[in-house]
Amino acid sequence: MRKLLKAKLVARGTPGNWEHITAQVGLFSYTGLTAAQSTRMVEEFHVYMLSTGRINVAGLNEAVMDHVVDGIHKCVTEA
Repeated sequence: MRKLLKAKLVARGTPGNWEHITAQVGLFSYTGLTAAQSTRMVEEFHVYMLSTGRINVAGLNEAVMDHVVDGIHKCVTEA
């Protein structure tokens, strides 16, 4: 899921360096999102993560990945 998340963010052209997603190990990953962006992910996109931007990558699957990537992309590109 880490590789897929990173690949889709890069393919979408989401600004930022997403190398940290595949460099990390374990059930959770820091996305690099700010507290405000993380709150928006929860409230607007219903993607649940901590305000630190930490997300449970083990809870992701191919069926929801486009929705998650779309939310991250919008949070990063829209002020």
